Amino acid sequence: MDRIVTEDGFDFSFNPLACIECGGECCVGESGYIWVKYGEIRTIAEFLNLSVDEFSMRYLKRVNGRYSLKEIEFERRNYACIFFDTVSRRCQIYQVRPIQCQRYPFWEILKNRREEVKKECPGVI
Repeated sequence: MDRIVTEDGFDFSFNPLACIECGGECCVGESGYIWVKYGEIRTIAEFLNLSVDEFSMRYLKRVNGRYSLKEIEFERRNYACIFFDTVSRRCQIYQVRPIQCQRYPFWEILKNRREEVKKECPGVI
């Protein structure tokens, strides 16, 4: 995690070292979806020593035929992934977090929006 990350088509780079001090700004905010596929569900369930069924019942919601991790409202109109510890401001499943989380800030919707992404993510350069 000590190198600058770039991706074709994006007008910014990313320094993963910034995550250490950030406090999870990309994990909190307005309500949304944290999409997970079956392989990710299985991996996270295994990491938590749960069956896929038990994990699904506790931590997933179904949205239009897809699955999303549930969220918690921890401040008025401020939401976080159910696995985000709002006290330590760290992800409790970081080692096995979903691909969506791993790919941030390189999401298609954020392409060519460097200034907007920089406001949320101190690792964007």
